Amino acid sequence: MDAALLLLADSRLPAGGHGHSGGAEEAVRIGAITGPEDLARFLRGRLATTGLVAAALAAAACAVGEAAGDDGGAYAEPGAGAWRALDAEADARTASPAQRGASRTQGRLLLRSGRRIWPSPALDALARAVPEGPHHPIALGAAARAAGCAPHDAALATAYNAITGPATAAVRLLGLDPVDVHRVLAGLAPDLERVARASCATTAWEDLPAHAAPALDLLAEQHLRTEVRLFVS
Repeated sequence: MDAALLLLADSRLPAGGHGHSGGAEEAVRIGAITGPEDLARFLRGRLATTGLVAAALAAAACAVGEAAGDDGGAYAEPGAGAWRALDAEADARTASPAQRGASRTQGRLLLRSGRRIWPSPALDALARAVPEGPHHPIALGAAARAAGCAPHDAALATAYNAITGPATAAVRLLGLDPVDVHRVLAGLAPDLERVARASCATTAWEDLPAHAAPALDLLAEQHLRTEVRLFVS
């Protein structure tokens, strides 16, 4: 479902993603990002760590309840326990309390929009199972499934969001030339595809990637203590 994938990856999707910088605002504040070259290094590191983890969780969420049938494939609606267990996997892989809060905020908004755009028993079940709001990659993977996308699609959309959000934030924060920033993103296209493929390499939840990013955790925690902020996270 290529069209649905484009909708999920679109920054104009009314799910609040435009309010989050993915650590870019704090990185700009401390001087870690000053231009396109710094931004490229920041995005590459983010994609290889938290981006990979989020993409793998989204792929797993998209695959929840999938079972082979006589017609070659069918979906069995997951129970609340399955959704809670997968959301707990996301929680365990998010060390920073600030990042956990931001992830749940975005997940809650995405799930609310997804239930209106792609009505689905799976999304309703997720909302009941995690009333405080699921982690963002879990909500994105569930929405991708409701939209008819495959786990690889969910992983690709999640990896894409992991770098385009901070990139857009950097344009606003530093006044960078958008063409230069999009050239940076274009250079990361092969990495996006590699991350999406790697995200679908395992189906056992305990074997999902758990790459840590201590620098991003520290940026997220410091961002909460910064008085003047343009972005929520």
